[in-house]
Amino acid sequence: MAASTYREAVRSALREEMERDPDVILLGESITGYGGSYAVTRGLVEEFGSHRVMETPIAEAGIVGFAVGAAMGGLRPVAELMTVNFALLALDQIVNSAAKFHYMFGGQWSVPMVVRTVSGFGQLGATHSQSFEGWFASVPGLKVVMPATPADAKGLLLSAIRDPDPVIFIEHSLLYSTRGPMPDDPAALVPIGRARVARAGTDVTVVAYSRMLLQALQAAEALEREDGCQCEVIDLRTLRPVDYPTVAASVRRTHRVVLCGEDWRSGGFGAALLAELQDLCFDDLDAPIARVAMRDVPLPYARNLEQALLPSSEQVVETVRSLL
Repeated sequence: MAASTYREAVRSALREEMERDPDVILLGESITGYGGSYAVTRGLVEEFGSHRVMETPIAEAGIVGFAVGAAMGGLRPVAELMTVNFALLALDQIVNSAAKFHYMFGGQWSVPMVVRTVSGFGQLGATHSQSFEGWFASVPGLKVVMPATPADAKGLLLSAIRDPDPVIFIEHSLLYSTRGPMPDDPAALVPIGRARVARAGTDVTVVAYSRMLLQALQAAEALEREDGCQCEVIDLRTLRPVDYPTVAASVRRTHRVVLCGEDWRSGGFGAALLAELQDLCFDDLDAPIARVAMRDVPLPYARNLEQALLPSSEQVVETVRSLL
């Protein structure tokens, strides 16, 4: 298998879909000259021209609103928002337009569009280090994807662009330089709504997504080395729809579960996941469902304070040990 960085995998998916389907267009801020905030689209305007890779003003409501109209008109737009924090400026277009039109028009219209955006941190301050995936995952009509590996980033983006419904595709800023194996088939799609068992185990189920998958896998290695504990690690990959059957099947084998995410503990995505699993797996649990999440404070700019608040592999280890 060839290896690729996360950034290259996303760019490859965009390029392949633009080559395959002339209706795929890209739009966003600074996506032509620099290639976007994280250089993902660099070089694509030279390949496909400015009529398909379009520079926009700094106006997120306009970017997403244009994408909604273009999708209803027969195109397949991929709108890039610099970070998920700026999606707040386009919430009406995402929640009240993109997510609702298929339902409100009785299935006569579809909105096949993707909103690519970035979550994460790294001394970006309180207003630029937020995780809103739980907000979008609560909205009927949206699909929400947060891949953790280069292979999944490419395969899920291919699926997202071809999907008939609007997809919120969230990339973590600290994953772009990570490397991983890619499938031999360059056009291999990863189905939206299907989790994967990233590591098999028998003692406890650890559920994670995006960057927290890497933390969960590090914790699983430490627990096996130091405690002989076998963690089964589930990569959700998709937050709406959630692959509850895969997670529940794992919990029925291990009888313990730890949920890991970077959003806030109060009202975060993990809270909704916990409630659903409590209903599905109550009779199979030998311990309360545990969570590793962000503390309920705005993230500080100072690096030492930022690191103190972020969920880590050490926290996952401590939480698993508390269940055992």
